[in-house]
Amino acid sequence: MSSVTEKSSTILSASCSGRICKWKIEPSELMMSSDSAIFMEDSKEDVERKIKKAFCPEKVIEGNPLFDYIKYIIFPKDGEFRLIRAEKNGGNKTYKDYETLVEDYKKGDVHPGDLKPSTAKHINDMIEPVREHFRNDPEAKRILELVRSFDVTR
Repeated sequence: MSSVTEKSSTILSASCSGRICKWKIEPSELMMSSDSAIFMEDSKEDVERKIKKAFCPEKVIEGNPLFDYIKYIIFPKDGEFRLIRAEKNGGNKTYKDYETLVEDYKKGDVHPGDLKPSTAKHINDMIEPVREHFRNDPEAKRILELVRSFDVTR
């Protein structure tokens, strides 16, 4: 098991057996539920549920785990953040840099009710190829079931 801790309290850890690694991303300790870590094999609905339950106060960046995901995972991979929201709330907007998103959130121009589903969509899009691999590769499916059968102790 290896882990990396960032100043923001984001923890990325991997548990590997041979060539198979199970990644676990735990943004801030403020995601209070023990069911908050997002796993590569989580269903779309699991990711949406976990993000929906995440601590995300209006206009607050410090300790906000969604901004950990956005800064350390979404921007490095996608190079942008696509905010999806109703026209009455300002319509969709694509952020090309993290700082502008932070400014808009602090001003209240971005609401947690829009940030959460947009973050979940980014994460789901990112891990869908992994889900597909586990669905379509018989050996990967077998190994995943084996890993899920193990008891995890902390």
